[in-house]
Amino acid sequence: MSYLKPAEFVGVMIDAGESKAFMSTRDTVIRAFMAGAILALAAAFAVTITVQTGNALLGAVLFPVGFCLLYLLGFDLLTGVFTLVPLAWLDKRPGVNWRAVLRNWALVFVGNFAGAFTVAVMMAIIVTMGFSMDPNEVGQRLGEIGESRTVGYADHGASGMLTLFIRAVLCNWMVSTGVVAAMMSTSVSGKVIAMWMPIMLFFYMGFEHSIVNMFLFPSGLLLGGDFSLGDYLIWNEIPTVIGNLVGGLAFVGLTLYATHARTANPRPRPSTGPATRSEGPAENAART
Repeated sequence: MSYLKPAEFVGVMIDAGESKAFMSTRDTVIRAFMAGAILALAAAFAVTITVQTGNALLGAVLFPVGFCLLYLLGFDLLTGVFTLVPLAWLDKRPGVNWRAVLRNWALVFVGNFAGAFTVAVMMAIIVTMGFSMDPNEVGQRLGEIGESRTVGYADHGASGMLTLFIRAVLCNWMVSTGVVAAMMSTSVSGKVIAMWMPIMLFFYMGFEHSIVNMFLFPSGLLLGGDFSLGDYLIWNEIPTVIGNLVGGLAFVGLTLYATHARTANPRPRPSTGPATRSEGPAENAART
């Protein structure tokens, strides 16, 4: 379980951001699609566990399996590229400009949404027996989540929007910490352990993750949740994307870069003169 020091894994972060900025459109979209799909399956898994056991903590403990799988397979989430790709621009890597950063973000967003929505349709088919019956318990729960985390915020107006935004900031603070934590180790076990902890935390705390929501809310709409597409976009997805960007970039990417890649000069040490020995009682007595 080899450990990389912060200065070393921050270099890995910058290299990863540069690589993603230059990745082909095809590869970027495929990797984003698979990341969105796998994370959506993990969310469906966690909701199913919670419904069937009545234990939300157990669902949160097991949810990170999806995140670990997609990371180890080399797939990309929007929340991760929010943190990594701008570091390559900040480090002045040749050819990395804001156009390349925004291109990567847009392609990953599209791919993540396509993957998550595909799984949402598949799960809707499963929980309604091919839309031939009312949703089962899991399907009903998916509809309730969509309603409580859209209309539930809207009922509180500006205060609800602020709460949504802060939950999104805290979410990607933890998710991006998981992305970075995986770079601290060179072993599979070390990466999994490091990723598991912050991902479990964000899910159990009910923080807002834009890609998980790309599954939960379309699922809710397909399964008869009492909210609209406009509610989903205005009272969840758009503020969540912005909050995820702020959380990952400000609290993980920029802070690690500032203190480990661009470390400030240390303060000067105080100069010390030659050591002097204080005279004891015997020396004082000899002088008299």
